[in-house]
Amino acid sequence: MPNPHPLLLLPGLLCDARLWRDTIAGLDGLADCRVADLTQDDTLRAMALRVLDGAPERFALAGLSMGGYVAFEILRLVPDRVTHLALFDTSARPDAPEAARRRRGLMALTRTGQFRGVTPRLLPSLLHPEAVDGPLGHEVRAMADRVGRDAFLRQQLAILQRPDSRPLLAQISCPTLVAVGEQDILTPPELAEEIAAGIPGARLARIARSGHLPTMEQPETSTALLRDWLATPA
Repeated sequence: MPNPHPLLLLPGLLCDARLWRDTIAGLDGLADCRVADLTQDDTLRAMALRVLDGAPERFALAGLSMGGYVAFEILRLVPDRVTHLALFDTSARPDAPEAARRRRGLMALTRTGQFRGVTPRLLPSLLHPEAVDGPLGHEVRAMADRVGRDAFLRQQLAILQRPDSRPLLAQISCPTLVAVGEQDILTPPELAEEIAAGIPGARLARIARSGHLPTMEQPETSTALLRDWLATPA
């Protein structure tokens, strides 16, 4: 049996290892999974450098939402070390002015001591409507509480400063999976389509009955996509 493929997993905003729990279980024996800590830094460059500190010489890379922004930054720094790239529910674009305004509003709300009020406001944008009030909604809220107020502010600042990654897309040459929940409101399918169209040979997958967090909402489908992706020769 071949050695497991080193796989770095990059969480999204207010997400921790729970985001990738089912992925890790489903890839057992196929991938040596490591979940990055993206809670300590307030720039994407610093997050990327922290991920690379101690990373294997060559690795597959999967990022969801903010994790996708960090993945793009890693590709700017060390493109030849990335054997495979998977991007879930993310965007190659910087924030539009209205999105940046909303982001700053959430940051201001958080600074007034209302951090627990942030996640309920975000949940309808994160999950398929059927999941918002169920057990998965409670898990997402608990995950956000674990990440906490200070990390949320650092992450939002990093996201606000992200560059336009569209010029990078044509330079990506490794096997690439671009996946998105069909009901994703935050980064809708057209943004995934744009990324997939820009990366030579990229595969686009739209995941039914999922919002912004398909690795939690539709774990079996997400893991099956990743298994096929890792099996693609680099």
